[in-house]
Amino acid sequence: MRRFNRAVLAAVSLSTAVTLAAVPAAAHEGPSPGPRPLGIENCTAGACHFDVAPGTYDVRVLLGGDVAASTAVTGETRRALLPETATAAGERVTRGFTVDVRTPEGEPTGPEGTPGLDLVLGGSAPALADIRVTPAARHTRQIFLVGDSTVCDQPGDPYTGWGQRLPQYLRKGLSVANYADSGESTVTYLANPALFPTVQRLIRPGDLVLVQLAHNDKQTDEPTYRANLETLVAGIRERGGKPVLVTPIVRRWFNSDGTLNNGTALLVNGLGVDHPAVIRAVAAERGVPLIDLTARTKALVESLGVEGSKALYLYNEKRDNTHTSVHGATVYAELVRDELVAQRLVPRGGVR
Repeated sequence: MRRFNRAVLAAVSLSTAVTLAAVPAAAHEGPSPGPRPLGIENCTAGACHFDVAPGTYDVRVLLGGDVAASTAVTGETRRALLPETATAAGERVTRGFTVDVRTPEGEPTGPEGTPGLDLVLGGSAPALADIRVTPAARHTRQIFLVGDSTVCDQPGDPYTGWGQRLPQYLRKGLSVANYADSGESTVTYLANPALFPTVQRLIRPGDLVLVQLAHNDKQTDEPTYRANLETLVAGIRERGGKPVLVTPIVRRWFNSDGTLNNGTALLVNGLGVDHPAVIRAVAAERGVPLIDLTARTKALVESLGVEGSKALYLYNEKRDNTHTSVHGATVYAELVRDELVAQRLVPRGGVR
C-alpha cells in the first residue's frame, strides 16, 4: 500500500467518494496527557497513514457528515477494523478500536509492507469527520492468533482468513495480533524463529493465544501432533498467557447424502489422525479452553447445503473448498467472537 502525503488533505475535492468533514478547532485545543495524538491531517480522501513505530495503538474515529453516510475501516494487510456504520444526515458518531502495528504487517513470513499504520475508509458512502491515534493504554489485552492460511491476514483478494475479519468485532482495549501463516503445521510453526518463538516473546500475562493448526499436518503422526499441541500450550503458559485451542474450520467436501465427508472435510489426515479429536482431548487433559470451530462450521455448512455453502468458500472463484471468501471468513470470525464471549474469555462489553 502506498504512503500518503499529509499535505494533500487541503486539496481534497467535495466531489470525492469519501467525505472528510472538518471538526471545530476547539476540539483540538487544550493540553492532553502523553504524546500529542495524530489526527486527520494524516488522511487523504480515502485513506490515512500514520508514521508510528511497531506497537499497539488506540484509534478513535468520528464518523458522519452533512449527508447520510455509511463507513467501514480496514487497515494494514486487509484487516477489518471497524464494521460498516451508518450515520444520518448531520449526525456524528464516535467509534474506537485498538490495532496491532507490526513488521511484517501481514503474514509473519511475508513481505514487510509499509512502515507505520495504514487505514482505508470503505463502506457504501464513507465519511470521516475526525480521527485520533494514540499509544494503547497499559491495560490493553492482546489476542494472539497462531494458525494457518485459513486464519492469517491474507495479502490478496479474494483469499481471506477468519483472523483477518475478527478485529472489527472487538472494542477499544482488545487487539488482535495475527501471527497465523500460510502453509504452517504444528511442526513448522514451532521450528520457525519468525513464528512461535516470536509470539512467545511478545506474550504478556493475561493475553489470550488462540491456536488453530491442523490443515497442514497431513503427514504428522498422532503422538507428534499431540506433543506439539502440548508444547504450544506449555510455552504460552510459561509467559503467563492463556492458551485457547481451536479445532480447524471444515473443508467443504460433501457425501452424497448431504453430510460432510468424515475424512477430508473433517480434518482426518492420511495417517488416520483425527485432528479435531486430538485437539479436544488435549484441551480436556490440560485444562485449556476449547473453541470447537470444527463442530460449529460443520453444522453451518451442512445446514446451508451443497449450493448454499459455496459462498463461504472460494468455490465460485477458485474451485477452492478449503479457503474462505470475505463472506465466509466474516461468518467464521463471528463464530469465534461468540465463543470468546460465551466462555467468558473476553467480556461481553468488549465486543460489538
